[in-house]
Amino acid sequence: MNQHKKRVNGGNQITEGAIWKQILFFFFPILLGTFFQQLYNTIDMVIVGRFVGKEALASVGGSSGQIVNLVVNFFTGLSAGAGVIISQCYGARSEKGLNDGLHTAYALSIAGGIVATILGIWLSPTILSRMNTPDEIMALSTTYLRIYFAGILFVFIYNIGSGILRALGDSRRPLYILIICCLVNIVMDLVMVLWLKLGVAGVAIATLFAQAVSAILVTLVLMRSKDMYRLQLSKIRFHGRMLKSQLYLGVPGGIQSVMYSLSNIIIQSAVNVYGTDTTAAWAAHGKLDAIFWMISGAFGVSITTFAGQNYGAGKLDRVKRGTVICLLMDQGVSLFMTLFLILFRYPLFRIFSADPAVVEIGADMLRLIAPCFIVFSFVEIFSSALRGIGDVLIPMFLTLFGVCLLRIAWIFAVVPMNPSVHMILMNYPVTWITTAILFIFYFRYRIQHPHHLRQSS
Repeated sequence: MNQHKKRVNGGNQITEGAIWKQILFFFFPILLGTFFQQLYNTIDMVIVGRFVGKEALASVGGSSGQIVNLVVNFFTGLSAGAGVIISQCYGARSEKGLNDGLHTAYALSIAGGIVATILGIWLSPTILSRMNTPDEIMALSTTYLRIYFAGILFVFIYNIGSGILRALGDSRRPLYILIICCLVNIVMDLVMVLWLKLGVAGVAIATLFAQAVSAILVTLVLMRSKDMYRLQLSKIRFHGRMLKSQLYLGVPGGIQSVMYSLSNIIIQSAVNVYGTDTTAAWAAHGKLDAIFWMISGAFGVSITTFAGQNYGAGKLDRVKRGTVICLLMDQGVSLFMTLFLILFRYPLFRIFSADPAVVEIGADMLRLIAPCFIVFSFVEIFSSALRGIGDVLIPMFLTLFGVCLLRIAWIFAVVPMNPSVHMILMNYPVTWITTAILFIFYFRYRIQHPHHLRQSS
């Protein structure tokens, strides 16, 4: 920590008390928040899939969904650098660092949102075409994407605002905001699709409106804070040293997120070749296995904040013990969710589509992939804990090899030898196992040699 920090008296629950209780206390609001965040696009897909048709389902959740994930995940990973710095400043009680970090992060979200809006609206048709998007859903996919990108600034602002609150240990208010906005989205979806008959354009407009509400609410929460931090609109700007630190920790996370998304886009392009039924099934599958991702991701956010604050407070042993406890909890819940998804895969897919072919293809996909979910918990928890203590470069390279490069090699080298949807999807178990092994060895090394980590605030 630098010499300009201001010490403030006061305790911090995350750096004290029973570890498992602190993780779970933080985990459940994040999980519920992630659940409601997932509902945004899931409700869109259910409504268009049931009331408009499988072409609409494929256009909302297929190629367009992967493109949205790429952009949003990159910024979420980038903004995670701000969360790490802010959690470390809060753990060390550095008021100046905390407020500089808050206003710099908001400036970054506004600048990023403007750039993403312009590029997204301009490049949407070109990107969709390059992804082998079926002709019958090309126009619908373009409409959905362009409307979504028109409001992506609100997504960025909400993500940075809620990320800051979580980094400070406040996971409840982001949850309350998401519940409100999810209800707004559902009502708007029904009005736009069932009453106004706007179809895919309607669900995109509904999502944009709900996300605007979430951005406004989270900003108001930060502006009205009575803690040692407070957002002031007039002070939103880049603080050079703080921006450098946030980018140092955030860019590797953003690149790591892009690696996941790029590899998924390549996979989506390969799946699209098999037609609308397969594309629609894969879109619905993405929303069902999101149940696992939101649980594992909630544990990941929890351990990032836990590790960041305890590392900032100089409690490295607590970081070690917290990571192991969080890993065991994640694996236990992952095992339960795997069994649930496999046992109920047919009725779950019928929520999205009444088409028997779509349901059968999707159920087969889930049966193949779900048994390997538990392996990914090693990657999620170890990479998140490392991010919390400021170690981001090596995890980025591990992900580059294990997820991105290996998946691309699988699609272009292995799949052509036996082209099929099954062979395309086998890349997930193969790359998860490989990446998990790499993270297990690296985390063990890093936690035994914690020196030379950069103190960033």
